[in-house]
Amino acid sequence: MLRVCRMGVWFAALAATATARGEIELVAKGTISGDLRDLSGLRETLTDGTPHDRIGGIGSGIAYTGKDDLYLMVADRGPKDGTVPFRCRFQTMKIVLKGKTLEATLKATTLLSDEKGNPFVGFQGALGKGETGPRRLDPEGIRVGRTGTVFISDEYGPFIAEFSLEGKRISSYPVPARFLLPSPQVEAKLELEKNKTGRVPNRGMEGLAIVPDGSKLVASMQSPLIQDGGRKGTNVRILEIDIATRKTREFLYVLEGAHTGVSEILAVNDHEFLVLERDGSSKSQKPPFRKIVKIDLAKATDISGHETLPLNGVPKGVTPAAKSAFIDLMDPRFGLAGPDMPVKIEGLAFGPDLADGRHLLLVTSDNDFEPKAPIQLYGFGVGDKDLPGYAAQRFDK
Repeated sequence: MLRVCRMGVWFAALAATATARGEIELVAKGTISGDLRDLSGLRETLTDGTPHDRIGGIGSGIAYTGKDDLYLMVADRGPKDGTVPFRCRFQTMKIVLKGKTLEATLKATTLLSDEKGNPFVGFQGALGKGETGPRRLDPEGIRVGRTGTVFISDEYGPFIAEFSLEGKRISSYPVPARFLLPSPQVEAKLELEKNKTGRVPNRGMEGLAIVPDGSKLVASMQSPLIQDGGRKGTNVRILEIDIATRKTREFLYVLEGAHTGVSEILAVNDHEFLVLERDGSSKSQKPPFRKIVKIDLAKATDISGHETLPLNGVPKGVTPAAKSAFIDLMDPRFGLAGPDMPVKIEGLAFGPDLADGRHLLLVTSDNDFEPKAPIQLYGFGVGDKDLPGYAAQRFDK
């Protein structure tokens, strides 16, 4: 229910019995209606007939703000896969646990713009070559920095940008050239025809994490880069960025298979992360693949010197991210499998600890702006035995 408030290594064998260990429990569920309106004030209708203030897609990314029960939730590029000029934005939501229900209340809507006030839009034709006018953005990951600014990863570039709480871009962070398309195009087919390197269309920088002390961003591509095999490959790059120095490192994450991709990454501490990996269709796997795995980068090789990666298999001398089972969302013990289980499980965030001391892990879905498809919220209680190295994110007062 949502109430609108106008107040503004290697892939270790993952045994099924080890998917969800003792203390992990689904403690609550909630939904946000796909036909609600936000507080953007955009009352017009988009060219496809979608109300411009529809609150869809906000499960693409979720981040705890460090204040009370407030979270930021970000929509991607909008309805109809980038064919309409949807204004990019994030929503401030209050999410509280009431019994076994997650109750979400909309507190504010923030529209995104560049340093000059030009709006960011999801329209794929807004390439942003000029000094004025809209620029395209496909927000996928969102995190709140230690000082309260907002970091967003973009699937179009891919880029990582830092925004003020008012939604204005204040900084951009470097992404190595190998991640970028030399010749961005409006249509995905043309991008693949005209580029031999860079991200695959619609499979860019899907996941974004920030380490607990706020010093580094860690972002994950959804699929291998074009030169690394694209949609046919299994070697995904994870990019680490030191916020102060802008220096970068890269690590190798091995997918379950070419049919899966990374939807999100969330910091457990400065070297361990939760990664949300899923397939793209409920029909491609029986049962569908929806897993949260834990990875460790402590002994992983920096692959910044590798301009290309093989289609499959780990390059000689490279140690990938160590990977272990954490939560299988399709495990019958959670009761989530079935017709109501969304394909696009995309958001992860830790919230305030539960009353019993366990950590609250929120998982969210992207409803693709479908008015009849609610955004799903799942809350898991995670004990210290399952995350012994957990460190809560730090925020300056």
